Amino acid sequence: MTRPLIATLAAALLAACAVGPDHVRPSMAVPETFGAGQLAPDAPAPAPAPADGAFWQAFGDPQLAALVDDALVANHDLRIALARFDRANALLRGARFDQLPTIDASGRAASSRASADQAPGVPRGARDTDAFEAGIGASWELDLFGRVRRGVEAGRAEAAASADDLRALQVAIVGEVATAYLDLRGLQERLRVATENAGNQQHTLALVEARRNAGQDSDFDSARASAQAASTASRIPALEAEIAVALHRIAVLTGRTPDALRDALATARALPAVPRAIDPGTPADVLRLRPDVSAAEHRLHAATARVGVATADLFPRLTLGGLIGSQAGDVDALFGRDSETRLVALGIDWSFLDIGRVRARIAAADADAALELARYQQTVLRALEDTGNALARFDRAHDEDVELERAARDSARAARLARMRFEAGATGLLDVLDAERTQLQAEDAFAAGRTRTATGAVALYRALAGGWPQSLPTRETAAMR
Repeated sequence: MTRPLIATLAAALLAACAVGPDHVRPSMAVPETFGAGQLAPDAPAPAPAPADGAFWQAFGDPQLAALVDDALVANHDLRIALARFDRANALLRGARFDQLPTIDASGRAASSRASADQAPGVPRGARDTDAFEAGIGASWELDLFGRVRRGVEAGRAEAAASADDLRALQVAIVGEVATAYLDLRGLQERLRVATENAGNQQHTLALVEARRNAGQDSDFDSARASAQAASTASRIPALEAEIAVALHRIAVLTGRTPDALRDALATARALPAVPRAIDPGTPADVLRLRPDVSAAEHRLHAATARVGVATADLFPRLTLGGLIGSQAGDVDALFGRDSETRLVALGIDWSFLDIGRVRARIAAADADAALELARYQQTVLRALEDTGNALARFDRAHDEDVELERAARDSARAARLARMRFEAGATGLLDVLDAERTQLQAEDAFAAGRTRTATGAVALYRALAGGWPQSLPTRETAAMR
């Protein structure tokens, strides 16, 4: 009887199918290109986005490249995401074992004595009984309706989503490091501007003081010049504080204590060169590259598979069990011919009377799948929005820089001429103060604008998700240094 039973079960397994819906990638209408007209008519042809290389290398700043490499190895948020990724893989391995028979070994040695009431008339020594058992058992759920397979499918999708989450965090961390570094260099440039303008205004104040002492200017002129010089000087401590904040942020992003990079980054450097234009490719290319979109799709896949897990409870669950062992009253006879024991059993578990609860679980799984579908669609739209916004800002940033540079250059020339005319007695102090105030504002705006352009390039690369690491860090490389 055993052989026909096994043959029948094998045939059933071969014909088995997994209940529940199969995952199909949702189709969404996306534009063929990003919004036209974002580039100026005379703008040069955009350079290809470095989708296959590390984008931060394009800035030509070795210090930035080194900081990014450090962050990818030592950032603690990445180590947290790596632990979640390891956990998802461990759960997937556990789910895969559900497809295999569960095998266990057991053994027992017992000595018992019955009481005189349990064995009346039996001598005391004859009431002692020894028993020895040893065996190997196996049980295997026959996955006729795909409950286990759907569970493994869901686990595989969750593990893939965790890998995408880790890649998305890599995108975020690299983008934060680059942005913080560029902000730091921009703040250092603004500090230089404020310091130079404060020096110029102190020179003007000294000139006014000398003219007042000579009886040429009044206390009112001296007070106005002093007030403007003090106002400019007040910018310096605030900028120094912002520089310290940027240094602390970069240090923590690279897995160091907040003050660890103070000496290494304290020396001011010019902002690195920024590409004139970046080709975003097509919206379909962006959606294919972005890990957040991929993670959302994998989670939708997992939720769809769990509908099958819940649906399988509508059908009976079959389990094939077996046992082979030995049982004897004496340890020497334990594995003898006549002590052999065996068992083959087919178990059926079917909660057909609990159909209401099963259908409620199916409805909950359907709702989870609908939630993940909406989340996927929202993620796609946000990805397109992020990219479109970053393009819109970056495409006009260079034009803004050109105008700001002209304003800074002309205002500096006007301030020099105003001071020369004032020293020659051809103009009043008010013209000098106004020119110096305009110079400070224009030069500070130019430095801030160049910083926005550089960080805008990072934001665009970040939205495109191009040039990011394609390999996941290992626990050894992510260990604390």
